[in-house]
Amino acid sequence: MKRKLIAGLLTALSMTVVCPAAYASTDHYTDSSVVGADSGWSDWDAAWETTAADFTKVSLTPGADDTQLNFAWYSEKGDSDATPVVHFGTDKDNLETFEGTAGDVDQSLTGDKAYEYNHVTVTGLEPNTTYYYTVEKNGEQTDVCEYKTQSTDSVKILYVGDPQIGASKGQTQNGAELSNESGAANKAAENDGFSWNRTLNTALEENPDINFVISAGDQVNKTGEAKEEEYASYLSADALKGLAVATTIGNHDSLNEDYMYHFNNPNNTENGKTQAGGDYYYSYGEGLFIVLNTNNYNVAEHQKTIEEAVKAYPDAKWRIVTIHQDIYGSGLDHSDTDGMILRTQLTPVFDANDIDVVLQGHDHTYSRSKMLYGDGQTHGKYEFSLNADGTDYDWDHATNVDTQEQIALAPEEGDTDAQAALDAFHQDNSCYTIEDVDGDTVTDPQGILYMTANSASGSKYYELLSTQQDYVAARSQNWLPSYSVITLTADAFSIDTYQITDDGKAEAIDDTFTIKKTGTDTTNNSSDTSDTSADTTDSDAEASDSSDTPADNADTSTDAVAETSEN
Repeated sequence: MKRKLIAGLLTALSMTVVCPAAYASTDHYTDSSVVGADSGWSDWDAAWETTAADFTKVSLTPGADDTQLNFAWYSEKGDSDATPVVHFGTDKDNLETFEGTAGDVDQSLTGDKAYEYNHVTVTGLEPNTTYYYTVEKNGEQTDVCEYKTQSTDSVKILYVGDPQIGASKGQTQNGAELSNESGAANKAAENDGFSWNRTLNTALEENPDINFVISAGDQVNKTGEAKEEEYASYLSADALKGLAVATTIGNHDSLNEDYMYHFNNPNNTENGKTQAGGDYYYSYGEGLFIVLNTNNYNVAEHQKTIEEAVKAYPDAKWRIVTIHQDIYGSGLDHSDTDGMILRTQLTPVFDANDIDVVLQGHDHTYSRSKMLYGDGQTHGKYEFSLNADGTDYDWDHATNVDTQEQIALAPEEGDTDAQAALDAFHQDNSCYTIEDVDGDTVTDPQGILYMTANSASGSKYYELLSTQQDYVAARSQNWLPSYSVITLTADAFSIDTYQITDDGKAEAIDDTFTIKKTGTDTTNNSSDTSDTSADTTDSDAEASDSSDTPADNADTSTDAVAETSEN
């Protein structure tokens, strides 16, 4: 029997949340004019004005299961209505017609030019088959594209973090700062789109049998602003014509409806909603994949999504969650702030629902956790409160819910009282237990694996915390774009992670990590504290991390849009 435990309080906050601006990105980024000097940058640069103005690129998303494929695209609104139609099949000259839905795009996001979004689901896909498709834009068919399905017995997934097209703004390229103005003037989006395309191409050259991609969020950079040139750059990657991406809503995606126009996600729920949309889930091969919009802190709603997904796909051998905020990461910017508050709330929910793996982004660093489960204690004594003008959370402080005391997350040096309060905050957030396992292959583990992906485009990097937390097994920050490849079968989950060097080579940055299931023990995520094989953590490592954080890096701005556009 699976042992289940729900510990901690489910937060009831329903407000849209964004991320703190406590720290800034590093001076490191991927300069596409350098890494692409001999591999297409000049052609990309010459075509940029056209690329930036084309808002009608098609995006592919996994369907509700591996027999379906979802399409989304914009069409210009003119004399004729949108025609949400996909022609799809194995015979180029005899494609089957699939119809969907269309709706108006908010013109404030498209420079007052009228567009409609089109959403269509294609059904009846078979493994190991070559298909062809066109889509209709106001009745006119596009050129034929190719889409190949792979095996569903052994599924290969490309896992990436934070492409964040446009985040290299302010960096120097050819002696000038990269701008992020609208349209073709967004030279940061030009730079980052090329590198995103380069990462996808490199990964596919090494792994041509990838089934689909999981992105842990922040596809684009601008927050709460018009950013269609960033989506145009993101969707212009050559590989995306034949590759579905299960995207996650990041904090930079969260405050506009353009995300849900561009991505036709399956099994959309009303849970965890922000302006961009809410939680969703899908089945693929032996896996159930659950994608949570953790920009909304209402964990009770996320719990409903997980339970709904498990009920819909009860026979899935693996349960894999993707969230944007990293609740067990090792980056300087968020590991000790918004990630820690979510940690106490989500850990018991993941445990209770037998989640195997959690894929994260947000911190622009790489880390792999040890096998973790909850400590069986009640947590949730702290939360974030609204700032003075009510536009965002006060990311510089945590609030003690019992006393309403404001806990400074970066206390001034020598303020012993503030440091003591921060230490208590960290202690409350040490809600995990480290499972006692050896090596890089574990069998029928009790705990959950938490991965944090670095930037897939290299548009922005953060530092690692100065002290590695006790829950972290491996971490890396080499200022290079990276990606992971997951291989999923009925009895094994394996993950390999690579960085892309300036000369375009893929290098492993961690050992292969594998979880095996024998079928004889289904207790993979219990939080039973009577298990004597596990070592309960303390907060010393985390407290030492935060005490090394320079207080003068804090951004005290209360403008939510300005804050999130920096992080």
